[in-house]
Amino acid sequence: MADTLPYGSWPSPITPESVAQASPRVDGARLVGDEVWWGESVPHEAGRVAVKRRRVDGAVETVLPAPANARSAVHEYGGGAWTASDDGELYYVEKTDQRVYALRQGDAARPLTPADEAVRHGGLRWEHGVLLAVRETHGSSRVPQRAIVRIPLDGSSDVLAEGSDFLAQPALSPSGRHLAWVAWNHPDMPWDATSIEVKNLATGEVRQVAGGPRRAPLQPVWIADDELLYADDPDGRWNLFRRPLEGDAQALAPADADTGGGLWVLGTRWFGAASDGRVVAVRTDGADEIVEIAPSGVRPVDVPVVAGAAIDDVRGARVLVSGSDAGGRSGLWLVDLDTGAVDLVTGGAGSWGDEWMPTARALETEGPHGTVHAFAYAPTHPDVVAPAGERPPYVVLVHGGPTSHVGPAPSAKTAFFTSRGIGVLDVNYGGSTGYGRDYRDRLKGQWGVVDVDDVAAAASALADAGLADAERIAIAGGSAGGWTVLAAVTRTDVFSAGISRYGVGDARALAEDTHDFEARYLDGLIGPLPEAEAVYIERSPLGRPEHFRVPLLILQGSEDRVVPPSQAEAIRDALAAHHVPHAYVLYEGEGHGFRRSETVIDSLERELGFLGAVFGFETPGIPALQLD
Repeated sequence: MADTLPYGSWPSPITPESVAQASPRVDGARLVGDEVWWGESVPHEAGRVAVKRRRVDGAVETVLPAPANARSAVHEYGGGAWTASDDGELYYVEKTDQRVYALRQGDAARPLTPADEAVRHGGLRWEHGVLLAVRETHGSSRVPQRAIVRIPLDGSSDVLAEGSDFLAQPALSPSGRHLAWVAWNHPDMPWDATSIEVKNLATGEVRQVAGGPRRAPLQPVWIADDELLYADDPDGRWNLFRRPLEGDAQALAPADADTGGGLWVLGTRWFGAASDGRVVAVRTDGADEIVEIAPSGVRPVDVPVVAGAAIDDVRGARVLVSGSDAGGRSGLWLVDLDTGAVDLVTGGAGSWGDEWMPTARALETEGPHGTVHAFAYAPTHPDVVAPAGERPPYVVLVHGGPTSHVGPAPSAKTAFFTSRGIGVLDVNYGGSTGYGRDYRDRLKGQWGVVDVDDVAAAASALADAGLADAERIAIAGGSAGGWTVLAAVTRTDVFSAGISRYGVGDARALAEDTHDFEARYLDGLIGPLPEAEAVYIERSPLGRPEHFRVPLLILQGSEDRVVPPSQAEAIRDALAAHHVPHAYVLYEGEGHGFRRSETVIDSLERELGFLGAVFGFETPGIPALQLD
């Protein structure tokens, strides 16, 4: 017989320590001969990214040992920090100096680029025997200079493309004659308007082959020496197109789903092409699906990925797919298109059983601006139930970006809460990817309005349906999600508490302080400065500090260059000045997003202790957090 205990007080085996170690994040993968190589975050080693390989005999070895750390700082979000040659030489960007190094097993790493603290590298690609990279050079101006470079293995480098504010995803044609890449300029972001450029490396001629207003083509891939495959969204959904250099683009199996998304990091890839003409792609319509597109038609690939999916590499019939399954297990899978075999390479497991993992329930509700999409995770426990008539407390999660997306895959952190009797609602508010351009454009000029209205509508729908205690709904988010947290608790009466991780409180200060990649992001989200200054003031939570009324937990990294600590400290001071219960924690050595295991552990304990203090429950092993 199940025990009966109040929501929030259920005992759970999902500890903060186990969450910190659960399913390390896969950071790119590549087929190297018959081996599988992948990048993997190591939380207990200060969150560094190691590169590992699985040999033919199944043994797993570390290719990039500590203290090396494959992390790029291009665009601050990095990506594409490592690749490998076909014969097993590793190339990686070292976090500490942003130089590119080469490493062959048994040898010492050797630098391929000069020491220069003003230069960063990322987006590494090994293409037909050539090492390509995006190079970012910082000078006296706030605006860095970017170029696509070829890095010969003798230590020199050649500029292949430049002239745009941003360049990404370089691809070299099989003969080495043509280079393709994605380009865009301020004030656009890469999901607003981009172009695909092609350069004839022999003649220097550059031409645009895709792009235009309200078009955001992504990821050029050569399927022949004179033909490209890429994603584009002329009809509002990212679909695949093939384009001969001397011909017109043709859609490849279009669908009412997205093969593409927010290009936040340089290594992201949504599809790959096999040598026999087959294409493997991610399709997203709320959840992710992996499909094979062949001349005979389209068929689903039986790999258990529903969120965060990426097609990391395709060689012959072998495909590497990373992402998370419906049970919340993140991992990397090797798929054989011919046999249908699916092999889990890494990840895919926690230290607890499936009975502890909640199931995603897709939730759609109508808000002031249209349909709102979310995923609800009810409290889940194999041995405990709540007293009859009690409704559970909920935490509404707000993803960052804001142009990002969450799928129907509970994270270990989600299970940390649901296993203790606290429900979780993950909201894809207007502005999110995964539902087409019209949905993500809903946030244009309306940041701080649409996102707030959508999360409030989703939370209210849950309470109105009797699934949540309307008096015990908290809201939590990081970065842009933190902005929505702060705006929601000052603009609505839906939430009884808020948790902001490195959140934005003052949009004007963010526009002045943030890095170049997002320097003009707010032009589209709020409006250009100085013309829209009054709107910035009115929208910013710190522009109306007297409206702070519910308890808040503020978590911040000391080395955050995207949303600097000054924002969190201003929020803390405003809460203190208006006598609002709060707690503020600054984590030394952390940047924009928490990677160290000790930080993850401490922040989880504080978040749960904060909810217990505000909502009045006691969780075994987690004391209530003391608020100022």
